[in-house]
Amino acid sequence: MGNKISEKNNFYYLTLALIILLISSSFQQVLTSGLLDLLLQFVTVLNFIVCLVSLRFDKKWYRFLIALFVCWLVVAVGRQLMGIKQIDVVMLLLTFTFFLGTFASIFRQILMTGSIDTNKVIGSLALFLLLGLMWAILYLLILEFSSDAFTGMTQLPWGDNFSNAAYFSFVTLTTLGYGDISPVSPVAQVVVYLEAIVGVFYMAIVVASLVGASQSNQDKDNG
Repeated sequence: MGNKISEKNNFYYLTLALIILLISSSFQQVLTSGLLDLLLQFVTVLNFIVCLVSLRFDKKWYRFLIALFVCWLVVAVGRQLMGIKQIDVVMLLLTFTFFLGTFASIFRQILMTGSIDTNKVIGSLALFLLLGLMWAILYLLILEFSSDAFTGMTQLPWGDNFSNAAYFSFVTLTTLGYGDISPVSPVAQVVVYLEAIVGVFYMAIVVASLVGASQSNQDKDNG
């Protein structure tokens, strides 16, 4: 896989891995809680590996992400062996930090370097998916500490709740606001409206940056 992924196509693989993670969470209707948890852990590990291979060209973040990945694996193994529920919080925090580092690396590669191509446009989609996933993890963390923070979403093992959290996150990020899940606690409300604000500004900032970079490239070619 490492030989196939290059700086010209790395965001294709990364975006596909993120989409697979989102799709796998929808299997909660056909899998038992234990199997769903194992599936999500497997797909999460797959995502981490694809992220690491895809972002190995960014040395600034690569070592940091490897360290997070190793920590996540140690915690995941410990969770399976000891069965301590509180370890879920540590896993969620490590996952959030890993996706945040991935977001920062992609953002740096897309908006801070060179010309715009199809790979970077796909990378902007990966950024959007990462935003939704990071906020989904935040909602799961809130539920870990406050079971009644949301209406329409109860406190469950994070694997069982991941699809609900991701659904609510992307509905909020795109400002659809269906209302079937809504925040109740003050902390949840703040996190939700911050996501809505980020969703609106993401489209404006990233799209404008991509268009501006593309126009600049055209001007250079014409000049």
